Amino acid sequence: MKKVLLVVLTLSLMIGMIYAQEMQAGPQKAKLASPAGIKLAPSREVPAYSFTVPPVSLMDSYYDYMIGNYNALPLRVIPESAGGGYFMSYHGSRTNSTAATARRAFYSYISNTGAVLANNEITTVTNREGYTSVAVDPVSGKPLYSWHANHDTEALLEIEFTSDAFLDGLAGLFNDVVAAVDNPISITSPSGVTTSANEFIWPTNVIGPSPIAGMRRIYILGRNSVSAPVGAPSENPYIAYADFDADTIEAGVPLVWSYTHIPEMDNWNADSVNWRRPSNAFCADNFGNIYYVGYHFAYVGTDGDAIVEPDIDVFKCGNYGQGTWERFMSNGDLPSLNPLDYFTDADNNDIPYTDEQMRWTISNSSHINAVVDATGKIHVAAIWALGNDQGSYWPAFQFIKEFTFDPQTTAFNIKEIYPQTDDPAGVFQPWDVVAPWGDVDEVDENGFPLFVTDWPFCYWDDTVHDAAMMFHYNNIKLSEANAEGQMVCVWQNSWRARQANYYSNTDYTAYANVPEIYIAVSPDNGGTWSEPIVLNRIETPALTGIKPMWVYPADKVKFTGMVGDQEKGKIGLMFYDDTTWGSFANTPPVHPTNDGGRIMFAELEITFPLPDVSANNDVVTPVASMLQQNYPNPFNPTTTISFNMPKTGNVNLSVYNVKGQLVKTLVNSTQTAGSNSVVWNGDDNSGSSVTSGIYFYKVTTNGKSETRKMMLMK
Repeated sequence: MKKVLLVVLTLSLMIGMIYAQEMQAGPQKAKLASPAGIKLAPSREVPAYSFTVPPVSLMDSYYDYMIGNYNALPLRVIPESAGGGYFMSYHGSRTNSTAATARRAFYSYISNTGAVLANNEITTVTNREGYTSVAVDPVSGKPLYSWHANHDTEALLEIEFTSDAFLDGLAGLFNDVVAAVDNPISITSPSGVTTSANEFIWPTNVIGPSPIAGMRRIYILGRNSVSAPVGAPSENPYIAYADFDADTIEAGVPLVWSYTHIPEMDNWNADSVNWRRPSNAFCADNFGNIYYVGYHFAYVGTDGDAIVEPDIDVFKCGNYGQGTWERFMSNGDLPSLNPLDYFTDADNNDIPYTDEQMRWTISNSSHINAVVDATGKIHVAAIWALGNDQGSYWPAFQFIKEFTFDPQTTAFNIKEIYPQTDDPAGVFQPWDVVAPWGDVDEVDENGFPLFVTDWPFCYWDDTVHDAAMMFHYNNIKLSEANAEGQMVCVWQNSWRARQANYYSNTDYTAYANVPEIYIAVSPDNGGTWSEPIVLNRIETPALTGIKPMWVYPADKVKFTGMVGDQEKGKIGLMFYDDTTWGSFANTPPVHPTNDGGRIMFAELEITFPLPDVSANNDVVTPVASMLQQNYPNPFNPTTTISFNMPKTGNVNLSVYNVKGQLVKTLVNSTQTAGSNSVVWNGDDNSGSSVTSGIYFYKVTTNGKSETRKMMLMK
């Protein structure tokens, strides 16, 4: 297998580490030349909408990168019982000074009508602060904030925390700022490696129930900025938690913090041989469980072969964060093929890739968030890119999908958000948009397939920031489902700008400097996703003269009533109006002048489409393989084997030795559709332990069999 990682370890990343301006991009997957393609025409009705609050400026700011949070929503709905409106948090700079202390943590209080009632720094200390997070108490409506800054005299940053008493509609009554996570933190991994200089920053706040009657529990998750021994980032998390109620906050009683962390991810960070890079987000349900959800990629070192293993991860901890962490896994790969042998291997005499080598994989989705819907399922939206079995990919083919996890059944599901297909196979293929399925719809003048392409990023040029633009600029965010099941998915798109600037397509010259906002909506907890609403400065009068960047939806849609049979709802948006398109704050900058921009708020009222009653929300999208690589491998004495069932049916999963003799039957029963797993304890059917060596495990279901190899090493 080829080595496809391109190392991006430059001075800019070292500066990023010193000032914690940004997450390190690290080595990136290799990108392959892609065709310009065409834009997919809308195939479904675009939801009707109107601006209930046209874009309003909160302040000028001269820090122009990821103004809210990497993996959380910085705009929060205030319960109507507490007066309604929104609390908002962001980092910004009032001046274009290059001083490290110029960037500060801000809060805003916005009324139900969109009036900005408060907007100011959270602290009075001149200190470099950033990557704020806010959670709102669902009972009292009081906001709880965190951010990272240097809280003491040593060099590492801490996660600082405060709460706002928020009395009688008056915001900004902050309690004393404390270090909820006081770095450095010492961690001993299950592998026995102790690291003592860990710096957990980039916080995410979530609130869940408390085991103490009448109280809630605030969780603050930080991510480790210290790279793994392999020389690249592997951000294991560290979680602080404490109990509170309205009286606690109003009286300014200091919270008592406890801590938890994920042992398996501590192993990843301590590994000196294999590199696993997680991209995860944090959420909590109403039953005392917390989750760290996302995906990872794995390689032998930073320039070695890919490690074949499940890439979608759900780490779950019960008992209000005091339980034992457990992990659920699934394979995020989706099947594809090579139409008319178009895609060829330039390193192998341009031999076409086989259909089996082609696949869709989760890519460029480091800035995801995770939400829980009204039924208890967890949702994560991300980018799936068309790639090959060597780990490289074609960047013009990147589309938005989501995966869900049902904690009750432990089933995973992958659903398309944009674009969507009517193909019963369930996977959008950009050369096969209309029936009949399974062939190429149209060819160009050269006889090549005519492709649908896309660019789901807020900037058009993937070469900026040392060719790490797609790492830094991806930003796909989901709102939580409200009681009516209404959700939104928000991302940005620069396909038309890329056509104008990169492909010199004069049809899109007017869009050369136009980032766009996409909003897909769901009326039924993500069961049905709409055609996206598209907002930009040319086609949307309310955005005239505005270049929106770093767009975040509010955490919930506010249900506003019915229009006929359809529900309506309001969604708040926070974003940055960039004076000169592209980030100056990232090193190297896109442009040489820090001319800043504006922190903006807007609100839309959307008419949600009717749910698609014909959709089967429990059907698992086909994956590239039923049988996943066991984990860990090699192992001693236990290992987990995961397999994906395309539909409910009888399955046999058995272990064989190198002579082909049956060793152990692990499963021989009916299994439900979706992701399933079983643990093998290294024993045979009689219960006796087996010897070290190579073993094979085989799954058979619905007339199909797959086999993989594993190693028991005692």
